[in-house]
Amino acid sequence: MKKSDFNYDLPEELIAQTPLAQRDASRLMVLSRADGRTEHRHFYDIKEYIKPGDCLVINDTRVLPARLYGEKEGTGAAVEVLLLKNTEGDTWECIVFPGKKLRAGARVSFGGGELRGEVQKVLPDGNRLIRFEYDGIFMERLERLGTMPLPHYIKERLSDSERYQTVYCRENGSAAAPTAGLHFTRELLAELEAAKVDIVRVTLHVGLGTFRPVKEDNITDHIMHSESYTVSEDAAARINAARARGGRVFAVGTTSCRTLESVTDERHITHAGSGSTDIFIYPGYKFKGIDALITNFHLPESTLIMLVSALAGRENVLSAYEEAISARYRFFSFGDAMLVI
Repeated sequence: MKKSDFNYDLPEELIAQTPLAQRDASRLMVLSRADGRTEHRHFYDIKEYIKPGDCLVINDTRVLPARLYGEKEGTGAAVEVLLLKNTEGDTWECIVFPGKKLRAGARVSFGGGELRGEVQKVLPDGNRLIRFEYDGIFMERLERLGTMPLPHYIKERLSDSERYQTVYCRENGSAAAPTAGLHFTRELLAELEAAKVDIVRVTLHVGLGTFRPVKEDNITDHIMHSESYTVSEDAAARINAARARGGRVFAVGTTSCRTLESVTDERHITHAGSGSTDIFIYPGYKFKGIDALITNFHLPESTLIMLVSALAGRENVLSAYEEAISARYRFFSFGDAMLVI
């Protein structure tokens, strides 16, 4: 299967640059897995598709203000560091710009020395391991000095950084938002709970590897970066209970989907645990953990559109995307939503 099988042409003006004033006012395309039929609704209508006894699985990760601007000690050269994940203690795997200036042993400073770091190692993919030094609490320094790591295709400045967070986020650790969850409001979640929908939290800290372009022509040659997840005993029990009573499992976003598919066995039993997953889902994959997916519209030739195609069928997905373009849907992180059911 070729990456070009997942290509489509998107007018640049359909890439959403800012979030809507009202989170759940986004448009919602409902795509039938069975026959490819579509409906056009608004996100607040999603409660009509999720029934009592169903389970809605949300990813409660919180995005770190992970982009730091500073200078190289000794030369004063401007540098940019993007934190990806904490490897141990005060050491983080990072993307750095420009890379040539930050070889092993280079030191960097942020906020006039409030936060300092030393490059410990250059990894094979070009990322760096940086050990940070600071007084006090690291997360407090990061909240003050860091900025939100918006995707490269968003050019507009975000006036309220909380709009790149879900309303239910609580576990610090992501380098990017689980964007399907951005459409939910507290009021909508309360309505679903009142309708006897079980809302279950899992955690997957989103790394930028999820969005790394597929460079290999044959998609099976693509290697996913791993991301850390946690599924509690309570979460696993509630998901399994939903299946046992005949309820459906709705994954909010590809991150929740990948988490559930990583911890659910062939008997459709979800297991608690923490670990790392590098699962790559593309057409031909047999889903074990979910029945429906709430997601956004994804980049051409990305692993994310491949995942959605695995669930709904490549032809159905590409046809739905063409329909969305014709109907002037908004695409990508701050764009509109799709329910695959």
